[in-house]
Amino acid sequence: MEPWQAKLEFDPLPALLSSGDEALAYFVRRDLLGEEVGPVQRLWELPGARRILGRQRPDGSWPGSGAATYPAVHYRLVEAWREFRHLVQVYGLTREHPQTRQAAEFLFSCQTAEGDIRGFLADQYATYYTGAILGLLIQAGYADDPRVERGLEWLLDMRQDDGGWTIPLITRDLDWATVCRLSSERAEPLLPDRGRPFSHNATGMVLRAFAAHPRHRRSEAARVAAELMASRFFQPDAYTSYHAASYWVRFEYPFWWNNLVAALDSLSLIGLPRDHPQMQLAVHWLIKHQEPSGLWRATYAKPEGKETAKTRQTSLWVSLAIGRVLKRLHG
Repeated sequence: MEPWQAKLEFDPLPALLSSGDEALAYFVRRDLLGEEVGPVQRLWELPGARRILGRQRPDGSWPGSGAATYPAVHYRLVEAWREFRHLVQVYGLTREHPQTRQAAEFLFSCQTAEGDIRGFLADQYATYYTGAILGLLIQAGYADDPRVERGLEWLLDMRQDDGGWTIPLITRDLDWATVCRLSSERAEPLLPDRGRPFSHNATGMVLRAFAAHPRHRRSEAARVAAELMASRFFQPDAYTSYHAASYWVRFEYPFWWNNLVAALDSLSLIGLPRDHPQMQLAVHWLIKHQEPSGLWRATYAKPEGKETAKTRQTSLWVSLAIGRVLKRLHG
């Protein structure tokens, strides 16, 4: 038994290895057991990956579902983000795959001259999505691409005075109708009020880009933001968007919004040590809330309901992500 397993009351490996999910088993054996598992390219031919790739358009995007309610919102960008997460984080696709390159080029086509990826909030700055998408592109092999570097420099320029990030639009004390209008119609983007406090939800998504980058993860900027993030574990956000503290314990995989597992994944890569008081607090919470099955639930924000195929799948992949974090901290 490895040191990270000894921290737990229940061993998650039996449940993870018996799941029947070939992609999950590959990463469990590679990342948690350190086994030689062969090239990741074999996952690219799995039915789930082929299903996603089969829907991809020639321009690298994916068709959306439903009507485009707000013409100024780039719906193909939203769908590309949705699908690219699965290709990179579940099936391990990299730029070696031609359709990954097509998807990356589509995402880069949504990058402005300033460096941000724009379209989620119409013409408004979306720091959080820019960071999260850059993180995926770095994982897919684009760490040395100058467009990634330009995006990271833009993120550094968009920091609050305290060293974290917000969604600029929500720092301006606008009424809800104005926020809705500005984030769905053509309008000049608003810069953040730099004196307002950081949002841990926005900062968590931005930090994924710095955590994924082999050089930027060791930067002073990443370390400062990581300390800020850790200081907010289990606390409400500073802004009304995703304000409740319960969002910390609503998990998903592949990662979308900020939560405890996604944040710990970034902070452990950036290098916050296992004896950091807030890291100890978070790890203790995870140990205390592990299920007898060895897994963790998809959400602890509400009473556990009947398990579905979807929540079971989420539980398995979230448990892999937790195992990765524990191995980094206690390996």
